Amino acid sequence: MTQTENMTNEDGSYIGPASLSPIALSIGSPVIKAEDKGKIKANAVEAMHHYANQEMAMLKKQADLIMEQVREIESRLKVSERIYESDLRFQPVIGQIYHLYEKDDHYKLSIIGPKEWGNSKPMGNFVASVKLLGDHSWDIIKNN
Repeated sequence: MTQTENMTNEDGSYIGPASLSPIALSIGSPVIKAEDKGKIKANAVEAMHHYANQEMAMLKKQADLIMEQVREIESRLKVSERIYESDLRFQPVIGQIYHLYEKDDHYKLSIIGPKEWGNSKPMGNFVASVKLLGDHSWDIIKNN
C-alpha cells in the first residue's frame, strides 16, 4: 500500500498534501501522464536479456579458455607419462630440451633432435620435443 492510498476518503477522494497527490489538483500543477506499463516491462525485459547474454558470452569465453588449458595439461601429462615409462639411460637436466621417440610401442628420450638423424630413424618415430621443468614435469616445445 502506497503513502497516497493512506490519504483517501471512503469514497476514494484524495485528502492529503497537494505535493503528494497522484492527480493534478490545480491548473498550475504539473501534467501527470499515465505510464505505459507494458512498454516499461518490455524495455526492462529487453535490457535484462541484453546484459544476461553479455555475461553468458563472457562466461562461455572463460570456460573455453579453461577447457583449452585442461587439454594442454592433459597433453603434458600424457607426454610426461610416456617419458617416465621410457627407457631412460641418463639423468635429464632441468631446462634442457630433449626429444621423445616411439619405436615398437616403446618410448625413448634422446638429446638428439629428429633433423639431426638425417634420413635414418634409429630411434623410431618422433613424438615431441620437450623441456624438463623444475617440478619434473615436461613442457612440450614441439608436438608431432
